[in-house]
Amino acid sequence: MTLDVDVQKRLGAFEVAMRFQTGGGITALFGPSGSGKTTLVNLIAGLLRPDKGRIALGSRVLVDTNTGVFLRPAERRIGYVFQEGRLFPHLSVRSNLMFGRWLTPGARRWGDFDAIVDLLAIRPLLARRPRDLSGGEKQRVAIGRALLSSPECLLMDEPLAALDPARKAEILPFVERLRDEMRLPIVYVSHSVEEVARLADTVVRIEGGRVLASGPVGEVFATIDAEGGFEAGGVLTARLVTEAGADGLARLEHPAGALLVPHVGRPAGSLVRLSIRSRDVTIAVGEPGRLSVRNRLTARITAIAELAPPDVAIRLDVGGEPLVARITRDAVRELGLEPGQMVTALVKAVALDERRG
Repeated sequence: MTLDVDVQKRLGAFEVAMRFQTGGGITALFGPSGSGKTTLVNLIAGLLRPDKGRIALGSRVLVDTNTGVFLRPAERRIGYVFQEGRLFPHLSVRSNLMFGRWLTPGARRWGDFDAIVDLLAIRPLLARRPRDLSGGEKQRVAIGRALLSSPECLLMDEPLAALDPARKAEILPFVERLRDEMRLPIVYVSHSVEEVARLADTVVRIEGGRVLASGPVGEVFATIDAEGGFEAGGVLTARLVTEAGADGLARLEHPAGALLVPHVGRPAGSLVRLSIRSRDVTIAVGEPGRLSVRNRLTARITAIAELAPPDVAIRLDVGGEPLVARITRDAVRELGLEPGQMVTALVKAVALDERRG
């Protein structure tokens, strides 16, 4: 199902003017705090009216200022998961889960209560009250409540922002399962590179109320004309060959070469995503020789862009996926780098993010 957004909204001195189109899977609205991400999801949900524009979900027009269409939030068939669970404190987990179900007409209901409870691993929590839940448990219940309202689209506004790292690690696999098993369009708001690299299929990068880039996660994260301090890099997908042994390193297979990373915790054959920062990529011309850097990928230079002195961004094609290296102008001159040239990308550090295969 396609979500089409083309809206404008002024809030005091701040103006949102965004246009993008996205399909299924997880679409991440990515950008710094104050860039307009939450305003945009509130416009999609119907909690705000645009000053001008149109939003459509599939064939259904949710709002169109030219024709006067404006569906109320309850009519939009959109589930919303906020930063905090916002559960009803006087109701049990079971009753919180069923709240959205009770408000949804029978003919529009989809999904099985038991299946969703098991998907989110919350069956042991059904008799509890929200006060007896951890932050991660509250968010899983909030996700379940949103799903049981039988939405056609799910909005998740920084659902992990209020959680500590341990609770975030607890929730992320459940969001992945939603992506892979529910086949539900999900709009996911975040300013975390790690979250977006791990979860998103499509990224809409937002800054100052405007869309700066939109497309597949690997393409957007490998842009070399980034603004607002965003650091380019890349998101590579590789297959796990062997899990970590005595040396503590797992071996991954990528079309551009082998990769060694810390313990993965997935079965052999799984696909994993590798989030790589441009500052962690070095370029070698010819055989790099004996180095402590273990990850060496065959690459072709596709573009060179000037950044603030003394840096230059080098965009690479690495086995068919884009990757950006950030090096100095002096290094570019000394190595004689130019578009089309074959080089070796030396990856000094890899942030490993799982992806189901």
